[in-house]
Amino acid sequence: MPAPEPAPALFCWSGGKDSALALHELRREGRFEVVALATTVTAGYDRISIHGVRRALLEAQARALGLPLATAEIAPHADNAAYEAAMGALFRGFRERGVRHVVFGDLYLEDVRRYREGLAARAGLAPLFPLWGRDTREVAQEFIRLGYRAVTVCVDTRALSGAFAGRDYDAAFLRDLPPDVDPCGEDGEFHTFVHDGPPFREPLRFARGEVVLRDARFLYCELVPATCRTRGQGDKGKG
Repeated sequence: MPAPEPAPALFCWSGGKDSALALHELRREGRFEVVALATTVTAGYDRISIHGVRRALLEAQARALGLPLATAEIAPHADNAAYEAAMGALFRGFRERGVRHVVFGDLYLEDVRRYREGLAARAGLAPLFPLWGRDTREVAQEFIRLGYRAVTVCVDTRALSGAFAGRDYDAAFLRDLPPDVDPCGEDGEFHTFVHDGPPFREPLRFARGEVVLRDARFLYCELVPATCRTRGQGDKGKG
């Protein structure tokens, strides 16, 4: 008897390492096929909300992964109600197209999981959490071992030194983290942007720009897009 066809799923995509590894795990299991990456973008700034990465790099990332991109725009400093309205509309649009599942890259925060479950349920979608419950140090090490590459684009300076902003997310980064900081930044200590890895058709090229403090707390490292190159044409996406 032939194996059933993978079920279509929408993927809530942040552009960071947990999203990349959750997508990797979902594809490895083979039970679901991602039909699009769904990302919240802040209007006016035209950047990934919270992470602060430019839309141009987000679009390049989606192209490199060979997946369509669907964005929900929210205003700067939007509250939860505005976020829920934007994402709910996006979710319902995919449900009308026959999608019944939505994927998240969360690891262990129970309150965040319940929030996402509620958001999905109101749109008639079933949530999936491919990385849920895994040890975060193992997740971090697997990300690096598999050959993914990421840069730290945002640091919460109340939890971690601003010197980590703009650093590669690699073995040295993990070694240097204080013991009270989660290796995956699951408590919001830092956020990353993935620019290369096994499923990428080509590495993303960019330059590291200025590092800016916002809201007297969050330190952002600007990533400036450059033209992508295919593998074998030189530098693999170093900024």
